[in-house]
Amino acid sequence: MLQETAVRGGMAKGVDIAPPSFVCASAHKDLVVSQCEDIGIKPHMVILEPLAKNTAAVAATIGLAMADADPNALVLLLPADHYIGDVPAFWNYINSGGASAMAGNIVTFGIRPTHPETGYGYIQADKETGDGSRGIVEFVEKPDLETAKDYLANGSYFWNAGIFLFKPDVITSAFADHASDILDDVKLAVSEAKTVDNLIFLDGVSFDKCRSESFDYAIMEKASNISLVGPVDIGWNDIGSWRAVWEHEMNMGGPAVSDGYCAETNTSKVDCSNVLLRSSGPFVATVGVSNLAVVATADSVLVINLDSAQHVKKVVTQLKDAKADKLV
Repeated sequence: MLQETAVRGGMAKGVDIAPPSFVCASAHKDLVVSQCEDIGIKPHMVILEPLAKNTAAVAATIGLAMADADPNALVLLLPADHYIGDVPAFWNYINSGGASAMAGNIVTFGIRPTHPETGYGYIQADKETGDGSRGIVEFVEKPDLETAKDYLANGSYFWNAGIFLFKPDVITSAFADHASDILDDVKLAVSEAKTVDNLIFLDGVSFDKCRSESFDYAIMEKASNISLVGPVDIGWNDIGSWRAVWEHEMNMGGPAVSDGYCAETNTSKVDCSNVLLRSSGPFVATVGVSNLAVVATADSVLVINLDSAQHVKKVVTQLKDAKADKLV
């Protein structure tokens, strides 16, 4: 999926796109570099975090780095692991937000919801502003099922995909106004960074002081120069839960799609529907069940209702509390 994201940049029409840049953990350096080498792409830069500090630090780092590289360019900041089925439509939507971004706004993109999803944040859209974008009423956290159903029926709520378009100086100004402490710590980490070719190793001492905060909390929910492109229809899926994996495989036409999806050769199902089976360990069989994901590895098995797939993190919390980190 990282490779697909990198290749997607070369598929833009009517706009010049620089080679992709990445912000990732230092431990993922070799993975990112080798994945790009395999598809013949050399990243413009790979910024390496010594530890995770959430997405606000990522955005601030990108803003500062790109301001030095090309202050007049637009930055498209997006996750490297999302599935996008309709690439031409994706670039059409990105291009439609360009005028608003050039005018000094931070543009985000709202995905048209297809079902009452409780695992995504939502954005309530306001009226159109005349430049291809819309105003924003509010950002909403992950809702319960009944609230998600209301959002779907309302029609003005879109899924928050975490995709942003902005000028570098606009994003650094936003941090100066709303999260100056994060900007100051990141500035120091960037100024003290070690650079080897296109690899930028952020200074660990400075970066460790940075407050851990999401970009939405730090900036998007506070800044006034925010605009939205939406509803966006691009066949988007963040593949962020086992239900999302099941939905993706179903949409891609995996085997036995009439009954659900059976992913591995060492699994079997009888009289089942809407079941995701995966095993890299023991043989797994299900009989007479529905709406389940069963995922087995060499040392553990997860059985979860597809409608509760977002709650798997509660199991992770329990394992950490029990100091069973080797199972996480």
